[in-house]
Amino acid sequence: MKNLIKYTRHGGKLVVAGSFLLLHSSSACHTADSKSEQQVQVTEPEVEVITLQKGKLSSSLQIPGELLPYQEVDLYAKENSYVRKLYVDIGSEVKAGQILASLEAPELNSRLAETQSRLKSQEALYTASRAHYNRLYETSKTPGTISPNDLDQALAKQNSDRANLEAAKAAYRAVVATRNYLEIRAPFNGVITSRNVSPGAYVGPSGKGSELPLLELQEQKKLRLVVSVPEMYTGLLNHQHAISFTVKSVPNQEFKAVVKRMAGALDTRLRAERLEMDVANPDHKLLPGMYAEVNIPLPAKDSTFVVPASAVVASTEKVFVVKVANNKAEWVEVQKGRQADDKVEIYGKLNPGDKLVAVATDEIRDGAELKNIKVNAQTKL
Repeated sequence: MKNLIKYTRHGGKLVVAGSFLLLHSSSACHTADSKSEQQVQVTEPEVEVITLQKGKLSSSLQIPGELLPYQEVDLYAKENSYVRKLYVDIGSEVKAGQILASLEAPELNSRLAETQSRLKSQEALYTASRAHYNRLYETSKTPGTISPNDLDQALAKQNSDRANLEAAKAAYRAVVATRNYLEIRAPFNGVITSRNVSPGAYVGPSGKGSELPLLELQEQKKLRLVVSVPEMYTGLLNHQHAISFTVKSVPNQEFKAVVKRMAGALDTRLRAERLEMDVANPDHKLLPGMYAEVNIPLPAKDSTFVVPASAVVASTEKVFVVKVANNKAEWVEVQKGRQADDKVEIYGKLNPGDKLVAVATDEIRDGAELKNIKVNAQTKL
């Protein structure tokens, strides 16, 4: 206190200046504390609360897709041969059955001549054995002229020659069928998208000739749009579900398609179901391999709890909403469903009419007392 009290002489009188300053300072601190308490009371934040209601949330799923050929095939040579002539090139439109390439195999011609010669030999043997049997049979009608054993031997020889003849015919047909493979024909209407050989190239089913296909054929006037739909949305889709999509090459045009095929099972790697849509492409505006932005409408089917997205907290521990009961916060664990704009479906141990914090955070601790609660009756869910 000695350091704070200072005596001065004024007009012959002692004045205690320090005590006056100390009292003045204490009064100022008391006034500041009072103002701070009043300011804290005034700025207590409001806790906006909404009333939980059931509703139907219609949304749409934006998902990438891929355009694939409706049919595609790689064409290989069945026999070791050389390319004699190519009738098509990349970009050629072909019809089913059209010859695309012809091959040449000299060894195959030798095999064909061999089987043809064997066939003629067997035909001659069978003709002779059949005639011999017929003569013996006619003669045996006169008793005692032909022994039964001779007749049986002639019949057996005829049957054997007939079997050998059928085998020779089968071998000949096999070589002829193989020779037909030297003409590569289109199995369906489409466009040649790749050509990997030139005339004179050695090709075959094995070895160096089979590294790449001769030609690649795709059907492009009809495409498949393929998407993988996440597990949580699979129950909302069905066959004949209409969708729309766009591609980067034609950004100002929206294309339509209908779901035709559903896998009926989830891909174990993606946890998604494969959906396919048929897309007509008569003008070839769309190309196989293009990526598409697919918009799948998801109409609401059942009535569920719908809340603003701000009312749901996704912490590292769990997903929850903050329920207000008796002016206290209660964390209620929920599962999120579909989300559209700023609304989201939730599933949990909740009832219609429950009060939820509209803008919830994990800073509102479980069991904390809430002050200055404001019920927002204008919130439409």
